[in-house]
Amino acid sequence: MSVQSDNWIKKMSLTKNMIRPFVSKQVRKGKISFGLSSYGYDARVSNEFKIFTNVNSGIVDPKTFKKESFVTKKGKECIIPPNSFALASTMEYFKIPDNVLVICLGKSTYARCGIIVNVTPLEPGWEGHVTLEFSNTTPLPAKIYANEGVAQFIFIKGNEKPSITYDKRKGKYMKQKGVTLPKI
Repeated sequence: MSVQSDNWIKKMSLTKNMIRPFVSKQVRKGKISFGLSSYGYDARVSNEFKIFTNVNSGIVDPKTFKKESFVTKKGKECIIPPNSFALASTMEYFKIPDNVLVICLGKSTYARCGIIVNVTPLEPGWEGHVTLEFSNTTPLPAKIYANEGVAQFIFIKGNEKPSITYDKRKGKYMKQKGVTLPKI
């Protein structure tokens, strides 16, 4: 197993549409950086956010999750209430090769502000927009900037293809578009 370099990521994105739209270099000027890096790809967050609210005083239950637990907001930024969270998606659409696992790590700019980005691994054969979870661990409101960098994706090539990929087992989040809420 090995972590894939910028050369491999670029080749796979330009010839196999692994990431689209694809930005072939780091963009930084006045923005939280995004685009291709040495051993990863810094994805951007889209401009649609689902901000968690406890107005309905419900129970957070992954088996019967209520969409009313979120307020939807579109815009250049999102304010996450203290000790709360929001969901969003990447601007980029990912198409993961059958022999690759992708790990996502939050950007240090947000981590240093107490904003944690959480994403589960992108499995071999999966494709779609990545749903991102932002946890505001601070006692103050926190701001997320749309269309800017938010998390780095690291591509790990396996020593062989798995016996069954995400698409072959018909995973429930296959080809998701935009923010996708929990499913059973």
